This record gives sequence, structure tokens and C-alpha cells, in this order.
Amino acid sequence: MKRRPRRNHTPAFKAKVALAAVKGDRTLAQLAEQFDVHPNQITAWKAQLEGGAYQGSQFTCQAFTGVLSGNGIAISMDGKGAWRDNVFVERLWRSVKYEEVYLRAYVSVGEARTSIGRYFDFYNQRRPHSSLDGMTPDQAYFTPLPLRLAA
Repeated sequence: MKRRPRRNHTPAFKAKVALAAVKGDRTLAQLAEQFDVHPNQITAWKAQLEGGAYQGSQFTCQAFTGVLSGNGIAISMDGKGAWRDNVFVERLWRSVKYEEVYLRAYVSVGEARTSIGRYFDFYNQRRPHSSLDGMTPDQAYFTPLPLRLAA
């Protein structure tokens, strides 16, 4: 088997492939064939895009950020205190992965979307959260706060 020479892909190309993977309307194998890259590369680029790995120069260059902006994706790169910006979302995705995704073997993207959608309904409407004193997010958000009377 002949090995292909190592290729260096531009940040714009990586962003284009990662965005196609995030859209989810094609399988990883289809994207790999379309863009002529290994599926592992697509997975890595998608994770970098979704995980907020914008610290490196390839993710802050105009070629990469221009593709994101052109697709209506807002980018937050404030640097200082950036870990706090994502801590709640990271915790949510940890719950989604360990309580839903890793327990299922989805046959298609559509099945995954449906199942994960049901999980979000459960997460927001029926799953109690210790950080909310045992309430669900819907209860915490939609229950009006008691009014205080002025003295």
C-alpha cells in the first residue's frame, strides 16, 4: 500500500470541513470522501471548533474566523477569564455525553438528533439539579420570584 505524502491543510479548509461536520446532514464517511481527508481529522477539527479551541494561531487567523463569520457563527475570544465563559456549557455537554450519547448506538444522524432532543426535554423538565436546590431548570427559570414589600 502506497502512503500518501503528508498534507498541510489551511485553516479555512479545516473550518469548512468542521462546519460541514457540525451541520450533521452527512455522515463522517461521506465528508471524508467529499473532502479527501481521514475521518479522524474531521473529528479532531470538529472538536476543536465546538470545544472553543480558539487559543492557537490557526484558530484566530482571518482565514478561519472569516469562514465562521460568513456562516453566521459568533466567536468569543476575550482571553482573560475565558474558562468561566464556557464552564456551564461544558458541564451540560458532560451530562449529555455520559447520560445519553455514550449509552446509545445511533444508527443515523436523524436518530441521534431525536434522541438527544428527548434528553434535553428530560434534562430541562424532569431531571432535578443539585445546583438548583433539587429543582429542574424549567422550574427554576419559570417560577416567579416572591415579591418583597417595601418597608
